[in-house]
Amino acid sequence: MASTVSGATDTSPTAVRVVDESVTKKVALAALVGTALEWYDFFLFTTAAALVFNAQFFVSQDPFVAAMGSFATLAVGFVARPIGGFIFGALGDKVGRKKILMVTIVGIGIVTGLIGLLPNYMTIGLAAPILLVALRIVQGLAVGGEWSGAVIIAVENAPVEKRARYAALPQIGSPIGTILSSGGFFGMLFLVGQTNFDAWGWRIPFIAAIPLLAISLWIRSRLSESPEFEALMESGETEHAPIRGVLKNSWRQILVGMCSALLGIGGFYLITSFVVFYGTKVLKLPSELLLLGTLLAAALEIAALIWAGRLGEKYGASKVILWGGVASAIIAIPVFLAIDSRNPVLVVLAMMIGVAVLSIPYAVSGTALTALFATKVRYTGVAITSNTAGVISGFVPLIATALVAANNSFWPGAIILLVVSALTALSGLFLPALSIEEEGMKH
Repeated sequence: MASTVSGATDTSPTAVRVVDESVTKKVALAALVGTALEWYDFFLFTTAAALVFNAQFFVSQDPFVAAMGSFATLAVGFVARPIGGFIFGALGDKVGRKKILMVTIVGIGIVTGLIGLLPNYMTIGLAAPILLVALRIVQGLAVGGEWSGAVIIAVENAPVEKRARYAALPQIGSPIGTILSSGGFFGMLFLVGQTNFDAWGWRIPFIAAIPLLAISLWIRSRLSESPEFEALMESGETEHAPIRGVLKNSWRQILVGMCSALLGIGGFYLITSFVVFYGTKVLKLPSELLLLGTLLAAALEIAALIWAGRLGEKYGASKVILWGGVASAIIAIPVFLAIDSRNPVLVVLAMMIGVAVLSIPYAVSGTALTALFATKVRYTGVAITSNTAGVISGFVPLIATALVAANNSFWPGAIILLVVSALTALSGLFLPALSIEEEGMKH
């Protein structure tokens, strides 16, 4: 098996194989459906953290203190993600991608439904935020193994030269999840009004995760196991200590991979969760407007992801990550200036443009991360890398909120987006030298 050091070549039995692309399409679709539910559940929490959790579970006379408590709970889930990445990544490299993906999706769906049933602070006091944090931790653990496994199983079932195309499909689960979650909140606001929404309406989208889980389980049960992993099992070459191997031999890949994923995760939460809070609490904009902006941004993101995935197939993932990061850095300050204008049209356009541009590198991050690690440690490597980036990203809204509370300005958000964009752009320069080499793959 290939080493994952610079210039390595994957010489495993899975390096040369015949691919049935009809199977590839089915696997990619099943991965997409699962990740859509994953992000639906996760984005419900991020949106609720900005809109209702500060009032339902973190009671304070100071809205900034309540918001920071809410966003801290959001961040706790991200802290749990790399732990889940270690656990489920290692299991995925030992027992298979499909089995772990069934476990993670169940964990995510059940926890989300339970959050919708959780009594608030006014009902059970301090136990409410404690239970919310506990559920958030479990959700974070499950998410830690979900996205990485979905992307890997899609990539490992795809022709090498088309991996960027099929790796972009699970990424579409992110905007679909955003549309479903924000749409659920937007619809409940419209149907029951602000007072009833704050009291109980916000719970309905969370409880709806249970029937959605049943549908996702049925579709995911039809997934085909990765042929690359099956070949490793047949040859007896699976890795017995994948965590140790990745941390010892691939720390450079982890660092660069983290930076490549940072914009697509952290930047997104900045333009969605933080902007929803900043717009409603500081700029005094109606929450419906911010939810509409999130919905339209997610719809545009689907097109951006498909387009950027094709760019990755044509030019290579590292180039798309480099220039996507540069483009995001360029628009960082104008986007926040437009949001700060309070003009409804400019606010919505800024959210749409901001999310679309930062989605360019996100579209190919799955391709880039899977190319950094050899097959026998791929699940572990991608899970650790993506979820460590997720930890940093989870604190982005919290940091931005704290800085805004200190100076009551949009500048912290703009500067954070600029810095994150620059880190992602720089990673595009280092990715090719650290990736495994396979015939037909463009870096």
